[in-house]
Amino acid sequence: MRFLIDAQLPHRLARWLVALGHDAVHTVDLLPDGNRTPDARINAISIREERVVVTKDRDFVDTFLQQRTPHKLLLIATGNASNRELLRLFEDNLQMIVQALEAVDFIELDGESITWPQ
Repeated sequence: MRFLIDAQLPHRLARWLVALGHDAVHTVDLLPDGNRTPDARINAISIREERVVVTKDRDFVDTFLQQRTPHKLLLIATGNASNRELLRLFEDNLQMIVQALEAVDFIELDGESITWPQ
């Protein structure tokens, strides 16, 4: 699966996904703006490259519900979790995340479950 990891999430999440065989980039790697890349450009990259935007930014939810962009969306709704907790959450749920994103375009991951709109 192809992922685009947003600025609020650790860069090592992208590296970890790549190590597991996924195609993942982090906004820090996007030139010329890095972590300051505007949401509209993130959405455009997501559509062009068919990437799942992984973010904690709820603005992406509004855009997705109104305009169906980005390509796919994974909202992380854990509140203030440490990077270690976030990585553990992905480790525990990656297979289910991938399966859900193969079936639907938007899911939300909190500390206990994965949900998506019906």
